[in-house]
Amino acid sequence: MILTGIGYDTHRLVEGRRLVLGGVEIPHTLGLLGHSDADVLSHAIADALLGTIAAGDIGIHFPNTDASIEGISSLKILSRTVEILAASHAKPVHIDATLIAERPKISPHLPAIRATLAKAMGLPLERVSVKATTNEKMGFLGREEGISAMAVATVEQLPDPTFYPNI
Repeated sequence: MILTGIGYDTHRLVEGRRLVLGGVEIPHTLGLLGHSDADVLSHAIADALLGTIAAGDIGIHFPNTDASIEGISSLKILSRTVEILAASHAKPVHIDATLIAERPKISPHLPAIRATLAKAMGLPLERVSVKATTNEKMGFLGREEGISAMAVATVEQLPDPTFYPNI
């Protein structure tokens, strides 16, 4: 069975934080604010993956009230999300994601981002698509107050024999 899910995340840019996107630290004067490393791309992908099996969102599985995961690498969130899928007999087969930011320029970092994400999810590189765009200087993204990401995940799940007893 093929399932799809959609994910979205956004975080505010602030001083004094590292900028991590897709598990890769990007040189910039500002970083993203959040309980974890605030990696909006990994968060959007994790939400898309969780959506494929109707397992809620990362706020349910990795709440910002849990002190034990404060500062956690979002790559660990992704790896744990893949484990959640595996418990439901599902595995990711394809990711397509888009980062939305005015600055910094993300395209030079896309090969490293794709490779890092692919490794974290156990996917071949050609199954992980990441693109970047701007918001054409409109809204909070255009004013460089934050960065957003959206993702679509495709997952393969073994059929549940209780749903399909004749298979």
